[in-house]
Amino acid sequence: MSRRCELTGRGPMTGNNVSHANNRTRRRFLPNLNDVSLQSEALGRAFKLRISAAALRSVDHRGGLDKFLAKAKDVELSDNALKIKKAIAKSSATADVLS
Repeated sequence: MSRRCELTGRGPMTGNNVSHANNRTRRRFLPNLNDVSLQSEALGRAFKLRISAAALRSVDHRGGLDKFLAKAKDVELSDNALKIKKAIAKSSATADVLS
């Protein structure tokens, strides 16, 4: 399983450990990934995703998974999240036609 957020695309970064003697050794900063289930209002079901804590706050801030995916760029999303985004767009399009 890759250490990459499924919604924001955030992955590991690199930097230095710096000792008291100012010796530098390379290190990795890993994203804070969590396994969560997010509810889609348009589809009426929950989806399990592996997202960063910052992405979870962003989903809450934008008003849910549906609104977050509507604004998200396709290149940042994982294959799983892209399928969910297309399914939500398809269901909202059919809802607009029926109204």
